[in-house]
Amino acid sequence: MPHKALAANLCDERSEAARRTGAVNTVTRLGTSVVGHNTDVDGVRHAWNWGGLPTDTPVLVLGAGGAAAAALVASGPADLHLASRDPVRAAALVEGVAAAASVIHWGEAVAGAVVVNATPVGMRGEQLPEGVLASACGLLDMAYGPAPTPAITEAIERGLPHADGQMMLLGQAVESFRLWTGREAPVEAMRRAMTRARESVA
Repeated sequence: MPHKALAANLCDERSEAARRTGAVNTVTRLGTSVVGHNTDVDGVRHAWNWGGLPTDTPVLVLGAGGAAAAALVASGPADLHLASRDPVRAAALVEGVAAAASVIHWGEAVAGAVVVNATPVGMRGEQLPEGVLASACGLLDMAYGPAPTPAITEAIERGLPHADGQMMLLGQAVESFRLWTGREAPVEAMRRAMTRARESVA
Protein backbone atom coordinates (compact mmCIF):
# COMPACT_ATOMS: atom_id res chain seq x y z
CA MET A 1 0.00 0.00 0.00
CA PRO A 2 -0.41 2.34 -1.84
CA HIS A 3 1.13 0.34 -4.71
CA LYS A 4 -1.22 -2.66 -4.87
CA ALA A 5 -2.55 -1.75 -8.33
CA LEU A 6 0.97 -1.24 -9.67
CA ALA A 7 2.02 -4.58 -8.18
CA ALA A 8 -0.92 -6.26 -9.94
CA ASN A 9 0.15 -4.81 -13.28
CA LEU A 10 3.75 -5.98 -12.83
CA CYS A 11 2.92 -9.63 -12.07
CA ASP A 12 3.08 -12.28 -14.79
CA GLU A 13 0.03 -14.06 -13.38
CA ARG A 14 -2.67 -13.17 -10.88
CA SER A 15 -5.03 -15.18 -8.71
CA GLU A 16 -8.75 -14.79 -9.30
CA ALA A 17 -9.06 -12.50 -6.27
CA ALA A 18 -6.18 -10.35 -7.53
CA ARG A 19 -7.73 -10.13 -11.00
CA ARG A 20 -11.13 -9.10 -9.70
CA THR A 21 -9.88 -6.56 -7.17
CA GLY A 22 -7.10 -5.25 -9.42
CA ALA A 23 -4.78 -5.30 -6.40
CA VAL A 24 -1.86 -7.47 -5.28
CA ASN A 25 -0.36 -7.48 -1.80
CA THR A 26 1.40 -10.86 -1.77
CA VAL A 27 3.74 -12.30 -4.40
CA THR A 28 4.92 -15.87 -5.00
CA ARG A 29 7.07 -17.53 -7.66
CA LEU A 30 5.92 -20.28 -9.99
CA GLY A 31 8.95 -21.34 -12.00
CA THR A 32 10.12 -18.12 -13.62
CA SER A 33 6.72 -16.43 -13.29
CA VAL A 34 5.76 -13.92 -10.62
CA VAL A 35 2.25 -14.64 -9.32
CA GLY A 36 0.23 -11.96 -7.54
CA HIS A 37 -2.33 -12.67 -4.84
CA ASN A 38 -4.76 -10.58 -2.84
CA THR A 39 -4.95 -11.79 0.75
CA ASP A 40 -7.37 -9.01 1.71
CA VAL A 41 -10.13 -11.27 0.37
CA ASP A 42 -8.92 -14.17 2.53
CA GLY A 43 -8.60 -11.82 5.50
CA VAL A 44 -12.26 -10.85 5.18
CA ARG A 45 -13.34 -14.49 5.01
CA HIS A 46 -11.26 -15.53 8.02
CA ALA A 47 -12.46 -12.57 10.11
CA TRP A 48 -16.05 -13.30 9.10
CA ASN A 49 -15.70 -16.89 10.29
CA TRP A 50 -13.85 -16.09 13.52
CA GLY A 51 -16.34 -13.34 14.38
CA GLY A 52 -19.30 -15.68 13.91
CA LEU A 53 -20.92 -13.34 11.40
CA PRO A 54 -24.00 -14.72 9.63
CA THR A 55 -23.60 -15.90 6.05
CA ASP A 56 -27.23 -15.88 4.89
CA THR A 57 -28.06 -12.19 5.27
CA PRO A 58 -27.64 -9.04 3.16
CA VAL A 59 -24.24 -7.34 3.25
CA LEU A 60 -23.69 -3.58 3.31
CA VAL A 61 -20.16 -2.54 2.34
CA LEU A 62 -19.06 1.00 3.17
CA GLY A 63 -16.34 2.43 0.92
CA ALA A 64 -15.19 2.36 -2.68
CA GLY A 65 -11.49 1.55 -2.49
CA GLY A 66 -9.38 -1.58 -2.50
CA ALA A 67 -10.68 -2.79 0.87
CA ALA A 68 -14.26 -2.45 -0.37
CA ALA A 69 -13.35 -4.41 -3.51
CA ALA A 70 -11.98 -7.22 -1.34
CA ALA A 71 -15.16 -7.22 0.76
CA LEU A 72 -17.37 -7.45 -2.34
CA VAL A 73 -15.36 -10.37 -3.73
CA ALA A 74 -15.23 -12.15 -0.37
CA SER A 75 -18.97 -11.78 0.19
CA GLY A 76 -19.69 -13.78 -2.95
CA PRO A 77 -23.31 -14.24 -4.01
CA ALA A 78 -24.88 -12.52 -1.00
CA ASP A 79 -27.46 -9.74 -1.33
CA LEU A 80 -24.83 -7.00 -1.70
CA HIS A 81 -25.15 -3.26 -1.20
CA LEU A 82 -22.38 -0.67 -1.51
CA ALA A 83 -22.42 2.86 -0.06
CA SER A 84 -19.78 5.51 -0.61
CA ARG A 85 -19.55 9.26 -0.32
CA ASP A 86 -18.57 9.09 -4.01
CA PRO A 87 -21.40 7.20 -5.77
CA VAL A 88 -19.71 7.43 -9.19
CA ARG A 89 -16.62 5.71 -7.83
CA ALA A 90 -18.82 3.15 -6.09
CA ALA A 91 -20.61 2.29 -9.34
CA ALA A 92 -17.26 1.92 -11.10
CA LEU A 93 -16.03 -0.41 -8.36
CA VAL A 94 -19.09 -2.66 -8.63
CA GLU A 95 -18.57 -2.91 -12.39
CA GLY A 96 -14.83 -3.48 -12.02
CA VAL A 97 -15.11 -6.42 -9.63
CA ALA A 98 -18.14 -7.85 -11.45
CA ALA A 99 -20.20 -7.95 -8.26
CA ALA A 100 -23.99 -8.08 -8.27
CA ALA A 101 -24.26 -5.20 -5.81
CA SER A 102 -26.61 -2.24 -5.66
CA VAL A 103 -25.16 1.21 -4.97
CA ILE A 104 -27.08 3.05 -2.26
CA HIS A 105 -26.72 6.44 -0.56
CA TRP A 106 -24.03 7.00 2.05
CA GLY A 107 -25.64 6.69 5.48
CA GLU A 108 -28.54 4.58 4.26
CA ALA A 109 -29.23 1.51 6.41
CA VAL A 110 -30.00 -1.99 5.12
CA ALA A 111 -32.24 -3.93 7.49
CA GLY A 112 -30.77 -7.22 8.71
CA ALA A 113 -27.41 -6.71 6.97
CA VAL A 114 -23.87 -7.40 8.06
CA VAL A 115 -22.15 -4.01 7.81
CA VAL A 116 -18.59 -4.05 6.49
CA ASN A 117 -16.71 -0.83 7.15
CA ALA A 118 -14.06 -0.73 4.43
CA THR A 119 -13.17 2.92 5.09
CA PRO A 120 -10.74 4.56 7.54
CA VAL A 121 -13.72 5.92 9.52
CA GLY A 122 -13.14 4.98 13.14
CA MET A 123 -9.35 4.92 13.18
CA ARG A 124 -9.33 8.37 14.82
CA GLY A 125 -12.47 7.87 16.85
CA GLU A 126 -15.00 8.86 14.18
CA GLN A 127 -18.50 7.40 14.16
CA LEU A 128 -20.10 5.55 11.28
CA PRO A 129 -23.19 7.28 9.82
CA GLU A 130 -25.97 7.38 12.40
CA GLY A 131 -28.42 4.51 12.13
CA VAL A 132 -26.33 2.22 9.94
CA LEU A 133 -25.81 -0.25 12.78
CA ALA A 134 -29.24 0.19 14.35
CA SER A 135 -30.86 -2.41 12.08
CA ALA A 136 -27.73 -4.45 11.32
CA CYS A 137 -27.20 -8.09 12.29
CA GLY A 138 -23.39 -7.94 12.48
CA LEU A 139 -20.28 -5.85 11.86
CA LEU A 140 -16.88 -6.32 10.26
CA ASP A 141 -14.91 -3.14 10.90
CA MET A 142 -11.66 -3.15 8.93
CA ALA A 143 -10.48 -0.01 10.72
CA TYR A 144 -8.48 -0.76 13.84
CA GLY A 145 -6.10 0.66 16.39
CA PRO A 146 -4.93 0.02 19.95
CA ALA A 147 -8.50 0.44 21.23
CA PRO A 148 -11.82 -0.75 19.76
CA THR A 149 -13.35 1.64 17.24
CA PRO A 150 -16.63 3.39 18.08
CA ALA A 151 -18.39 1.03 15.65
CA ILE A 152 -17.05 -2.06 17.42
CA THR A 153 -18.06 -0.56 20.77
CA GLU A 154 -21.58 0.05 19.45
CA ALA A 155 -21.78 -3.49 18.06
CA ILE A 156 -20.81 -4.89 21.46
CA GLU A 157 -23.42 -2.72 23.18
CA ARG A 158 -26.06 -3.94 20.74
CA GLY A 159 -25.02 -7.58 21.22
CA LEU A 160 -24.09 -7.98 17.55
CA PRO A 161 -21.56 -10.55 16.32
CA HIS A 162 -18.51 -8.60 15.19
CA ALA A 163 -14.97 -8.80 13.88
CA ASP A 164 -12.36 -6.07 13.72
CA GLY A 165 -9.49 -5.16 11.46
CA GLN A 166 -7.02 -7.07 13.60
CA MET A 167 -8.92 -10.30 12.90
CA MET A 168 -8.72 -9.45 9.21
CA LEU A 169 -4.99 -8.71 9.52
CA LEU A 170 -4.48 -12.10 11.16
CA GLY A 171 -6.47 -13.76 8.36
CA GLN A 172 -4.25 -12.10 5.77
CA ALA A 173 -1.16 -13.32 7.58
CA VAL A 174 -2.52 -16.87 7.75
CA GLU A 175 -3.03 -16.96 3.98
CA SER A 176 0.35 -15.35 3.24
CA PHE A 177 2.06 -17.94 5.45
CA ARG A 178 0.34 -20.73 3.50
CA LEU A 179 1.27 -19.24 0.13
CA TRP A 180 4.92 -18.74 1.05
CA THR A 181 5.57 -21.98 2.94
CA GLY A 182 3.00 -24.45 1.63
CA ARG A 183 2.07 -25.22 5.24
CA GLU A 184 -0.90 -24.38 7.42
CA ALA A 185 -0.23 -21.40 9.65
CA PRO A 186 0.12 -21.68 13.46
CA VAL A 187 -2.99 -19.57 13.95
CA GLU A 188 -3.17 -19.64 17.73
CA ALA A 189 0.51 -18.72 18.14
CA MET A 190 0.01 -15.84 15.70
CA ARG A 191 -3.14 -14.73 17.54
CA ARG A 192 -1.29 -14.71 20.88
CA ALA A 193 1.59 -12.69 19.41
CA MET A 194 -0.85 -10.17 17.95
CA THR A 195 -2.68 -9.85 21.26
CA ARG A 196 0.61 -9.24 23.11
CA ALA A 197 1.63 -6.60 20.58
CA ARG A 198 -1.75 -4.88 20.86
CA GLU A 199 -1.62 -4.87 24.65
CA SER A 200 1.90 -3.40 24.62
CA VAL A 201 0.72 -0.25 22.86
CA ALA A 202 -2.68 0.05 24.54
